Amino acid sequence: MPKIKTNKGAKKRFKLTKSGRIKRANAYKSHLLESKSSNRKRKLRQSSIVAASDEKKIKRMLPYG
Repeated sequence: MPKIKTNKGAKKRFKLTKSGRIKRANAYKSHLLESKSSNRKRKLRQSSIVAASDEKKIKRMLPYG
């Protein structure tokens, strides 16, 4: 059986945790930062967990993760 190609965009954006969940970075952190509070910007630095409804799609894009 042939090898499955990894989706390179997904590979750069997501990381698998030890328990099998998928980590992602928060959006809204790249520009127009003056209007956002420092508290909000600080919270955007933390990583988030991908929603359960999207996990199956992302795991298909990362077959060897």
